[in-house]
Amino acid sequence: MIRHYEKIGLVPPASRRDSGYRAYSPTEIERFRFIANARDLGFPIEEIAKLLVLWSDRNRASAEVKKLALMHAEELDRKARTLEAMRRSLLDLAERCHGDERPECPILDGLGRIGNDVAKKTRASRLNLFADASKSQSS
Repeated sequence: MIRHYEKIGLVPPASRRDSGYRAYSPTEIERFRFIANARDLGFPIEEIAKLLVLWSDRNRASAEVKKLALMHAEELDRKARTLEAMRRSLLDLAERCHGDERPECPILDGLGRIGNDVAKKTRASRLNLFADASKSQSS
């Protein structure tokens, strides 16, 4: 992952020791920690790059940072709603299945049915999520 971060410019290329191993300063290690924490919170690389610029700029306006955080929180809410719809759909299908030795399986039937209302709702929710995500990335 470190090489990838170097390649895309999130971190500068590391200096090398005589042994050929990379050497990192405490500041660079702190930067890696920042990136890891942002990734753990689900920030995409593009937003992490923006956050790193803001983090490095001691004259930044905290309003910019807050705006990015709140936009990301909204994105997480949309994803959570989509995941919850998917979970409800799956539980609904599983509830219809006897789970015994019979070959009939409402789960497989539901997944294969073109007009499955549950799947339509989930798909629509996912499509809205993707549309919202592309809008937020373009702004």
